[in-house]
Amino acid sequence: MKAFRLGLLITAIVTMTSACAGTGATPPPGSPTTLMYGWEHHFSIDWAAAEQGQNTRKVSGYVYNQHGEFATHLRVLAQAIDSGGAVVGQRIAYVPGGVGGFGRAYFEVPNLPVADNYRVSVWDYTWFQSPGSPLP
Repeated sequence: MKAFRLGLLITAIVTMTSACAGTGATPPPGSPTTLMYGWEHHFSIDWAAAEQGQNTRKVSGYVYNQHGEFATHLRVLAQAIDSGGAVVGQRIAYVPGGVGGFGRAYFEVPNLPVADNYRVSVWDYTWFQSPGSPLP
């Protein structure tokens, strides 16, 4: 049974990752806010939403790495939330260059709809492993 659940989880992750592979991709409706359970233990996010156009907003800010390893291929998910708590728009964007250990990196997520609230989370990342390093 555990192997079956693991297989389903891997299939879901692969499907969602391939669906959102490009910069500015939109995850499937009803998807989770992250692919990396426990990301909050390694990262914090400071962000703000600003007017981009008449009907669009841009979320921008910094991701702070609270872990000693370099995080590469880091992506954030920004979601526009209406007054009832429903997601009315969402986009995934790369954090250019990743973020070094105990460092910070700037990100922008453009073209979100105007909404009452916004939410930003770390979508996924990879810890940089030098050749010969044991995997955690």
